[in-house]
Amino acid sequence: MHDLVIRRGTVVDGTGAPPFVADVAVDEGRITAVGRVAERGREELDAADRLVTPGFVDPHTHYDGQATWDPRVTPSIWHGVTTVVMGNCGVGFAPVTPDRREFLIQLMEGVEDIPGSALAEGIRWDWETVPEYLDALDQFPRAIDVAAQVTHGSVRAHVMGERGAANEPATEDDISRMAAIVGEGVAAGAVGFSTNRLPLHTAVDGRPVPGTYAGVAELSAMAAAVRAVPGASAILQAITAGSIGGEDAWPSEIELLAGLSRASGLRCTFTFGQGRTDPEQWRELLGLVEHHNATGAQLVPQVACQPLGILVGLRTRNPWTGRPGYDEIGHLPVEEQARHLADPDRKARILAETVPGHTALTGWLESRPESLFPLQDPADHEPAAERSIGALAQAAGRRPSEYLYDVLLEDRGERLLHFMLDGYAYANLDHTFELLQRPDVLLGLGDGGAHVSLLCDATYPTVMLAHWARDRQGPRLPVEHVVRKLTLEPASLFGLRDRGTVRPGAKADLNVVDFDRVAVRPPEILHDLPAGAPRLIQRAVGYDATVVAGEVVERDGEDTGARPGRLVRGAAAGSRPMR
Repeated sequence: MHDLVIRRGTVVDGTGAPPFVADVAVDEGRITAVGRVAERGREELDAADRLVTPGFVDPHTHYDGQATWDPRVTPSIWHGVTTVVMGNCGVGFAPVTPDRREFLIQLMEGVEDIPGSALAEGIRWDWETVPEYLDALDQFPRAIDVAAQVTHGSVRAHVMGERGAANEPATEDDISRMAAIVGEGVAAGAVGFSTNRLPLHTAVDGRPVPGTYAGVAELSAMAAAVRAVPGASAILQAITAGSIGGEDAWPSEIELLAGLSRASGLRCTFTFGQGRTDPEQWRELLGLVEHHNATGAQLVPQVACQPLGILVGLRTRNPWTGRPGYDEIGHLPVEEQARHLADPDRKARILAETVPGHTALTGWLESRPESLFPLQDPADHEPAAERSIGALAQAAGRRPSEYLYDVLLEDRGERLLHFMLDGYAYANLDHTFELLQRPDVLLGLGDGGAHVSLLCDATYPTVMLAHWARDRQGPRLPVEHVVRKLTLEPASLFGLRDRGTVRPGAKADLNVVDFDRVAVRPPEILHDLPAGAPRLIQRAVGYDATVVAGEVVERDGEDTGARPGRLVRGAAAGSRPMR
């Protein structure tokens, strides 16, 4: 008798092959048969009229703190994700000495918008070194698998102290010590090394991430240290100075990453997409990537399937914050705020006020009303230009700021709007459609553990299925292509060869999906982080079951209590038995 049999499902196996109807048998955490399975299972799932896919692999999540206290790793698990990779963008929590813990918390809070109070309350700090951090992750019971990278910011701060935090140049001795820590971490099972070169990413005190301005010698030594570990299949991950308004830096950044990849032999993935100031630049940059890859580099642009944006509203980020007329009532519950804001005299006062220094958000919203869209239910993942606040205000013959003010008061102040920062220059995702078709482009940027007051992009696997494979008005992606982008491609990039496909011998991480029904639910604000800190989340419908190592961990979005998840160590650490 098999441990588990999934019956009569439409298998989308992760390879990109056409779907086919089959049973899937599981024993001791591995898939043992795909086809007609006559023998019964101790547990059986009826998947008739359902998709059966590999569990999804999210390569960019920032769960470094949350993975030490949340056994379910929400919200990613709600969207079919069974493996998450963290330690992204050069920020993490190891190595660390007790006197540097607060610095790393403030760094993560500033860069990734994770409440410092939650991190301070939730992290147990059972480690100092990277291997000890990995061991601590390995001991914590969880529903899904996690993998970690060594982070440049924490390594630099550990070795150089305040000099590293201030981004002073590293000495030869500094570089040698940093490289030793990186090599030690990869040898213990870290699946990569990440660095951050984006000056906009700063700690709470305004200082950029340690390593932002690191020279070629320092970065080359880190990459060489990864490559020098016997058996390592680790990668280099970066967010570059070309991201989020730094388009002029792109050519030199790609040149730098290509040189690092070529010299070290490492695959290098970096955040990429359509910019705002030059919406066509991405085509030229892909040409540069192709040129470098043809001459020995291994560059892998990493893209999102939806625009880079934030959710704006009284419950999230309020465009009137800083104006005295709002700040007087901003401490009140949202419904009471809405009541005060509806007063015509207060409205006129707030709209007439200016803020010294003019907050970036207010400036963006007032200058770009064409990039601001009211959220809909069911979700509209590609709203038309005429649905923007700018277009709606123009049609109503009103100023955009006044129109926005009234929209924010709808539903007793609960109304949310999506502000498209980048990736929506033409009010469509046609460029994303082109990028997602490419085999040399990685899908990711879920950020499930980050930016918790502003967005929930961890929904992206569900967006891929619901929007890109089913509902999009215009060209769509075949479901087999979508599943490959969510499974085999990210697993292969990180050397996770035991997952990402439905085949005998593969790890039994699986989803049973109602393709006709799968969808993203509206945003919610929960106060479920440590210390009661809030976060914005979005659930999903349409996932009948999510299976990890042969155990059902979620049924219809509900926790089963099973905890088969583990730390996934890179190939350099050798194979580890599944728990």
